[in-house]
Amino acid sequence: MTSTITLAEALATGTVVLDGGMSNQLESAGHDLSDELWSARLLAEQPEAVTEAHLAYFRAGADVAITASYQATFEGFAKRGIARERAAQLMALSVESAREAARRARVPRPLWVAASAGPYGAMLADGSEYRGRYGLSVDELERFHRPRLEVLAAAGPDVLALETVPDTDEAAALLRAVRGLGVPAWLTYSVAGDRTRAGQPLEEAFALAAEADEVIAVGVNCCAPQDVDFAAATAARVTGKPVVVYPNSGETWDAEARAWTGRSTFTVGQVKGWQQAGARLIGGCCRVGPDGVAGIAGALEAA
Repeated sequence: MTSTITLAEALATGTVVLDGGMSNQLESAGHDLSDELWSARLLAEQPEAVTEAHLAYFRAGADVAITASYQATFEGFAKRGIARERAAQLMALSVESAREAARRARVPRPLWVAASAGPYGAMLADGSEYRGRYGLSVDELERFHRPRLEVLAAAGPDVLALETVPDTDEAAALLRAVRGLGVPAWLTYSVAGDRTRAGQPLEEAFALAAEADEVIAVGVNCCAPQDVDFAAATAARVTGKPVVVYPNSGETWDAEARAWTGRSTFTVGQVKGWQQAGARLIGGCCRVGPDGVAGIAGALEAA
């Protein structure tokens, strides 16, 4: 069912389960995501597939669906010949697809929709979202993000997921871009060890969100599972806000080969430690599927 309480209210009283990777769920259903638009392409071509992916996660125990709009930008769609008005419709459709999945799930617990806004580097589709430092100013990055955030906010999600942010410049731009939209947000960095992907200390990175009223949770995503403990504890200490964590499986993305390498290091045994460190929104990112989310839900229920 759709929620009768806000996500912020839920976080004040307990822990909420996020979904897992949209791309791996779509690929497991047989969809080709080799295109630069990644999962956003299916919003135009096979939106039912996106709804089915969300539904699989809700049925696995997720309380929050993160929309397939990570790579959905006006600039990215324009490269494919999709006009601005149609691009805006597809961004709004990403929110409606998740809402439709929540309706179909027919579960007694509250369900929420998080509208994904990936970093500028995701639009470039060259792996630069894992490096940051694009050579753009904070003002330029804000001008890039604001129009699509306006469209996503107007579609009525419960929260905006400002995710996989590689550096503090982009975080500052996103925090400015969400002001006045009337929709709360969470901010998650992609990290390596105790620093952002661009090399800034996490204390400095999280501090940017500490006084942002729009931000209801701060943390990390699209990182190795072993990097979560330090990040979660730091985010909780620096911001005093609920912490959100959704790491990858532990495998590594090769941007040139467009393939995953290495082995999975994600285990449900790590979940309780993340919760103890302050995490209140817990899920998985790339290569963590419905089985992983079911494990997270089970671990949190048993905790």
